[in-house]
Amino acid sequence: MSWLYRNLLRPILFAQNPESIHHRTLSALGFASRHRALRNLVGAFLGAPDLPVEAFGLRFPNPVGLAAGMDKEADAVPIWPSLGLGFSELGAVTWHAQPGNPQPRVFRAVAAEGIVNRMGFNNAGAQALAEKLAEWRRLGCWPAHPVGINLGKSKITPLDKAAEDYANSFRALRSSADFFVVNVSSPNTPNLRQLQDKAALDAILSALQEVNRNTGGGQSPRPILVKVAPDLTFGALDEILELAGPRGVAGIIATNTTITRPDTVDSKLKQVYSEAGGLSGRPLRARSTEVIRHIYKQSSGKMPIIGVGGIFNAHDAWEKITAGASLLQIYTSMVYEGPGTARAIVKGLQERLRQEGLPNLSRAVGIAEA
Repeated sequence: MSWLYRNLLRPILFAQNPESIHHRTLSALGFASRHRALRNLVGAFLGAPDLPVEAFGLRFPNPVGLAAGMDKEADAVPIWPSLGLGFSELGAVTWHAQPGNPQPRVFRAVAAEGIVNRMGFNNAGAQALAEKLAEWRRLGCWPAHPVGINLGKSKITPLDKAAEDYANSFRALRSSADFFVVNVSSPNTPNLRQLQDKAALDAILSALQEVNRNTGGGQSPRPILVKVAPDLTFGALDEILELAGPRGVAGIIATNTTITRPDTVDSKLKQVYSEAGGLSGRPLRARSTEVIRHIYKQSSGKMPIIGVGGIFNAHDAWEKITAGASLLQIYTSMVYEGPGTARAIVKGLQERLRQEGLPNLSRAVGIAEA
């Protein structure tokens, strides 16, 4: 499947505008999502075997999830398990609807297998997302894997009102998903990364946990994770970890896209790298693993980590797991390797566990740091 995609389908897709083909792909997946027969057919070819993981009170059928940004507005929620994914993260969503940054805002760094984007949290708003998710439930199409929602700050909301903005989105969506992610690390909303400052993040987490505690209906609290930037210093990461206990942080997602650019002599890559925005894909692999390793060590292995950044195959996945990640997320690799990426990674991890003589994936988490 991967060979066919790379050599036959990808050249056709890559001849088109990146954002346009993304919308067409989501539209097709959304159509398939509404038909059980099509979901089952896709699953027969692309579904992944079970490789269960338990983290922050949830059970994941396998450790490979969909990163935020692919399905921003829940257009294809039911189809992701059929594509071999063990969980999905929707969004980012903001309290206020917003168009995002002007186009063009997505650029392929093909030779490096990377993508630069400056989308800017384009979405229809938290209330619209809640209605979309309620519709999927009414249709009986809800996926049999955990679903998370990535929360961002509205561009029009000043920084000193950020906590209220995040809390409003969480309040509207709390009953709609299994876990939530505080996104203060996107490089594409002006000054957003300032919210990674300890005091600012503390205020946001405090506001979210207040909603978490006081929502009625007998609902259990939702796990709240924090997504960090790869460009933070280790000292800044340590300050975020200091909030984990007091503010009940359930996990860390490491990492978001990077504003740094690797050196290159390739003129086409230089042109792409000159674009403003966050870089994802293979160029991010090493740094995201460094961040995972640091968080794992600093938390003595007690903080669940979702590793994301440059995971294209089982070797990349194993690197992040043994550095300390309990779960993984992919996005850019699906663009370059195709819809069978998750299945191939999970099967490769199963084989690696057999080779290493380990009974389950949890035994592999952080073993490279022991």
